[in-house]
Amino acid sequence: MTLILGAVAYDPKVVTIWNGFRAWLRAHDLPFDYVLYSHYERQVEDLLAGRLHVAWNSPLAWVRAERLARAAGREVRPLVMRDTDRDLRSVLLVRADSPCAKVAELQYRTVGLGAVDSPQATLLPTALLREAGLVPGGDVTVRRFDTGVGLHGDHIGGERDAARALIAGEVDAAAVVDTNVLLFGREGTLPAGSTRVLARTGAFDHCNLSAVDTAPADLVDRLGELLLSMSYADPEVRPLFDLEGLREWREGRTSGYARLAAAVDDEGFYDGRGRVTARGYSP
Repeated sequence: MTLILGAVAYDPKVVTIWNGFRAWLRAHDLPFDYVLYSHYERQVEDLLAGRLHVAWNSPLAWVRAERLARAAGREVRPLVMRDTDRDLRSVLLVRADSPCAKVAELQYRTVGLGAVDSPQATLLPTALLREAGLVPGGDVTVRRFDTGVGLHGDHIGGERDAARALIAGEVDAAAVVDTNVLLFGREGTLPAGSTRVLARTGAFDHCNLSAVDTAPADLVDRLGELLLSMSYADPEVRPLFDLEGLREWREGRTSGYARLAAAVDDEGFYDGRGRVTARGYSP
């Protein structure tokens, strides 16, 4: 039997990454192949339907997979994740000269968010607004930048557009994940000294490699062992790690998803059984 992985093609580099991993895994005697998807919703559904054994899931896709599994009396587990998937935070940025000193002062102002399905640039920052007593779409105007809908924020174009709108004065605040503050600074989207952080979300985890309970346990366990054994010092592995944005694989964990699951409920994005209930969301 061949172990089948699903991954979402959010960028052309995904093909290079998984072709490289496939060659490495096969060279280590694991029968392995992968299929690509255009969006996460179909990938999650295929994982639970048994058409995949494992899936490289966004944090939002993990929340849905777990709910679909629980509703069906099934189980999914996070096999591994990248070292860079742990303990991320999203931030609300304002211009350096903004009069706002706390989130509540964004009342009657406009906040730029990423795509509707972005955990880091929409769902979690919206929860931050609610925690400050603001009603998104009510006493604070929300402007979404729906780039790459269906990719769960993996395409960062929406975040970049929100940051550009902030600099242009089109919005009063913008939501981005903390790591993209550095990226946007290096590329010039956020000129040095032009913005400051108004608030941060609590820590959350990002992607994981999710395994379904119908998958062949021996092959899944072997996949986990091999990934955890990969070394950044290996010249064959290093370019793949650089493309995928990690230095080492870590054991998967579920503790970093509670904050996002709560935000999903607050926004009505999925219901408790994992059904898509977000208005206007069509991946």
